[in-house]
Amino acid sequence: MANRLTALSVKTTALALALGFSAQAAANMYRYTDENGQIVISSTIPQEATKRGYDILSNNGRVIETIPPAPTEEEIAAREAEKQRQKELAEQREQDRALLKRFSHPDQAVKAMHRKVRELEGLIQLKRGNISVISSQLDNEQSRAANMERAGREIPEGTLEKIRRLEAQIRDIEREIASQTQEIDELRKAFEDDIERLEEVTGEARTLPLDHTKTDN
Repeated sequence: MANRLTALSVKTTALALALGFSAQAAANMYRYTDENGQIVISSTIPQEATKRGYDILSNNGRVIETIPPAPTEEEIAAREAEKQRQKELAEQREQDRALLKRFSHPDQAVKAMHRKVRELEGLIQLKRGNISVISSQLDNEQSRAANMERAGREIPEGTLEKIRRLEAQIRDIEREIASQTQEIDELRKAFEDDIERLEEVTGEARTLPLDHTKTDN
């Protein structure tokens, strides 16, 4: 019985020693440069040293893996700038594809711009005509009111209210005209940007003038 226990103890001890040697063999070492520029090989590595990069060594000194230095602020900024540039390039390519679906040649965009501008200018012309009609009515009401004042008569509230209403209508239409005039300017700018981009993408130059009045004659 004692012999069996002794044999078991020997096996257990041998196994423990083997495991210990195995764990020691598997333990890695680190090679890094310290703050003085000296090469250090150690079983541990300071946190600050990891930023400078280091090597992971096997028990026999072979390099298992090389960890590069942490990027500097300048490198991080450069990477972010490159990511942003690539993002903008991708967005531009998508915009170009959408633009080419609408127009295959710069002149097509020029014609579309002319058509849109004429439509808005036509609406503005109609509104100016409305102002002329309302202004004529306002002149008549103001003349009647002036005649009443000269005759020493009191101007009826209905007449004064009508004058105020006509003046308000004129102001409203003038604001609409100003808004649509601005819309024309913004539309022209957007189309001109598209036309310029189409010339770059297609390699074709426009042959039509940007000013539609020069094509109307």
